[in-house]
Amino acid sequence: MTMSTTAVLRSEWIKVRSVRASAGSLLAVFFTTVAINVLASAAVGQAEADNEGADLLFGAFYAFNFGQIAAIAFGATAVSSEYLGGALRVSLAAVPDRNLLYAAKMTVVGGLAVTAGLLTSFVTFLSGQAFMGRYALGLGDPGVLRACVGGGLYLALMALFAAGLTVVLRSAAATLSLLIPFLLIVSFVVGDVAGSVADFLPDRAGQQVLRQHPAGTLGAWTGLAVTAAWAAALLLAGWWALRRRDA
Repeated sequence: MTMSTTAVLRSEWIKVRSVRASAGSLLAVFFTTVAINVLASAAVGQAEADNEGADLLFGAFYAFNFGQIAAIAFGATAVSSEYLGGALRVSLAAVPDRNLLYAAKMTVVGGLAVTAGLLTSFVTFLSGQAFMGRYALGLGDPGVLRACVGGGLYLALMALFAAGLTVVLRSAAATLSLLIPFLLIVSFVVGDVAGSVADFLPDRAGQQVLRQHPAGTLGAWTGLAVTAAWAAALLLAGWWALRRRDA
């Protein structure tokens, strides 16, 4: 008997909820980002805002540098549980249609990531502005609403990027060992050496949506579209890997 799409979606939701690493990473997207942003805003927010040429809006999302790591950890751990202890064979026995299984898993991961990302983005911005005094921005200021919505989508895309890569590599540890150094080190090095080429890296492109006045080759939504293209490419690679490989 073939499981319905609704039943498969429900089973994938139960899987994500029951894996502590996944649930913890999803909570960390919110709590880590908001906590770091509040601390940074309270400690040095106004001092940094007083610097000549400072982008106040981009500075309001400083903690996304840490939140995106939690987002990729969520995407990776939400998928990697399938490759522990033969769990994938059990999943395929229950849902032989690999297309349906993959689509349901990524729908659940993406849906949770979008929800957490948008909540994180708005709360991060609003909580940080409480400490900014005369430099505080409001949701009605130019670019702010776009940054809050786009920031949430950016976190979700990074989670899906990691999820697709994890299916290819079959390991959360491998995914994290590649992506975390990439975000923390490689992206900056490439930016210093290669100039405008770095504008098309997934993190740098997507973060243009957080800027009041996007800088470089890409605009705000164009940059986010580039990140979406990276995520789509890895999701497609993951789909191909799941279809072609043995469980």
